[in-house]
Amino acid sequence: MSTDYNLIIPNKILFNLKEIEEIGLIKTDMAKKLVYNGYLEVVKIGNKLHISREQLINYLELNTHSSNKIA
Repeated sequence: MSTDYNLIIPNKILFNLKEIEEIGLIKTDMAKKLVYNGYLEVVKIGNKLHISREQLINYLELNTHSSNKIA
């Protein structure tokens, strides 16, 4: 069974880090780590970091593994 993130994530173009945490995807501190380590591409508007829906879906799909493949 695979997760369809297109159905889970709201249809917006950009999400700030607080919105991503409110959706329940990634906590703000973890999202910042992923950004600063180059795992997520961001758009900076003013002082806020925004992540595109496409980036979120790509990251989640690449890091979703079935429970029998996790060691």
